[in-house]
Amino acid sequence: INIFDKLNKNLKVSVVTVTKNSEKFLEENLQSLKNQTYRNFEHIIIDGKSTDKTVEILKKYSDQIHFWKSETDSSLYEAMNKGISKSTGDIIGILNSDDIYYPKALSIVNDYFSNYPDIDFLFGSVEKHKLMHGFNPKKIKWTFGFYTTHSIGFFIRKTSQLKLGLYDTQYKYSADYDLFYRMIVKENFKGIATKKNEILGKFRKGGLSSRIRYIDFLRENNRIRINNGQNKFIVYIIFLLRLIRNFKRLFK
Repeated sequence: INIFDKLNKNLKVSVVTVTKNSEKFLEENLQSLKNQTYRNFEHIIIDGKSTDKTVEILKKYSDQIHFWKSETDSSLYEAMNKGISKSTGDIIGILNSDDIYYPKALSIVNDYFSNYPDIDFLFGSVEKHKLMHGFNPKKIKWTFGFYTTHSIGFFIRKTSQLKLGLYDTQYKYSADYDLFYRMIVKENFKGIATKKNEILGKFRKGGLSSRIRYIDFLRENNRIRINNGQNKFIVYIIFLLRLIRNFKRLFK
């Protein structure tokens, strides 16, 4: 096969969105998919038995949603796993219900995965509280601030996801960190970042990460590192340094 036959493929992207009482921003999320310039994608939505108008909105947009279901689940990550299990695409992305893609997002994603056939994953630039871009996997053993964001910014090949496994639901807040640790440190997967100006979308403040106590977040980070075989002494040094550095956040 000529190598150029592999390039510029029209890869199918599976976008997984988890919802729970998301009526405030869900339509904006759905509109951002409707406005994509790249059309070979599916949108899978797993709703946690919402009691507001979320299900009404899903019904309204059902012609553009490829699969949706509303049922109780034990956690955000269990719902993500359900969505991934339903996916039929070549690439999987996570888009939280209050976040949005910019119109060219999936086109950029397809370009990277089709033109770099050896990569397993991609981290795209994202507008968060500031512009987040690039990623540095060497930092992962010291900090989890080595990448842009999970929602909007992270895409992985379906074949690589199957090899890696799903999100570990024993973690309530940071199963994405655990997945990234396994992906980069244990599996040694190959990833790439989009250019700084290739911004995939906008991350809205006020999600799960803003509602958890910082100390609980840190403790779960410790468990993730130790369960993945990192030296306990180093883990607790990192823990103490972060406590000192973020002392004020402990009382929020």
